[in-house]
Amino acid sequence: MQIIVVDKRLTRARTITLTRRHAAMALSAAVLVVLVMSGMFSFLAVRAASLFPVPVVSDVISFITRDEIERQDQRVRDNVDALARKLGEVQAQLLRLDALGERVSRVIGIRPEEFRFQELPGRGGALPGSESMTLQDLDVELQRFSRSVDQRADYLAIIEAELQAHQVREALLPNSQPVADGFVGSGFGWRTDPFTGRMARHEGMDFAAPPGTPIHAAAGGVVLLAEFHPEYGNVVEIDHGNQLMTRYAHALRISVRPGDLVKRGQKIAEVGSTGRSTGPHLHFEVHSRGVAQNPSRFLAAPGSLLRRQAADAARVDLKGLAGAATARN
Repeated sequence: MQIIVVDKRLTRARTITLTRRHAAMALSAAVLVVLVMSGMFSFLAVRAASLFPVPVVSDVISFITRDEIERQDQRVRDNVDALARKLGEVQAQLLRLDALGERVSRVIGIRPEEFRFQELPGRGGALPGSESMTLQDLDVELQRFSRSVDQRADYLAIIEAELQAHQVREALLPNSQPVADGFVGSGFGWRTDPFTGRMARHEGMDFAAPPGTPIHAAAGGVVLLAEFHPEYGNVVEIDHGNQLMTRYAHALRISVRPGDLVKRGQKIAEVGSTGRSTGPHLHFEVHSRGVAQNPSRFLAAPGSLLRRQAADAARVDLKGLAGAATARN
């Protein structure tokens, strides 16, 4: 587009050419001026409303401010609700951890008055520098604490399974005295045979006791044999698994039958003097993989000491875990 300017002061007419670029620049300048004027007007209006209260303007400003505050409150409520749900999940995990810890403590023999999962351990110390936590900080801490609780629950579950397996293995070891009231009359190994007077290998231990004294299973297992034998007299054999077997000979009476499942300490017979015997006693043998073992090695096994050592070690682990979980709570 061209514009021709004619003036008597001009010696000749002037021609001004307007391109699209000029038009765009002019439009942009007009828009910028409008925006600047609008901003200035808004600023002056708000400033005037604060200095010289105008009912309509004040109501508009209050409405906008109230709407913004409500939106912020809603965001805070949503965040609090989310944190409350996570806190509920963590509390459920802690209850599961407490129950698991109590089961483990019972397995390893910790007395209830010695360690209480429901009570927080004592805490204290000097007041360090502190600062308030934001919602984001609290959310991060809850997530980290939840993962920590899960890891400790898995760890305790492994400990519980291992302790139970250890209890099962120990329950199958013949380390319980088969006769409560009696003394060892003859040990394991070479000795002078009471009938021939020659040296002979004695594959068990003889417990001298009055006739009728109860004979107890040295460990749990299944009765393999309960019958009369020409040399052993009334004899009972118990299979304890893992190719481990015990034999109880010269009994007066037998209280079990083949196939019976017996527990540790259960009465299986009574002391007598049947078979190749010089007097009332119990001949006790332990066989591993078909080979006679010295019963004193099993009967002297400090099972209670081993349990105490395991309980002490696990007690330290449990207290450390509970202390760490409490410190994060």
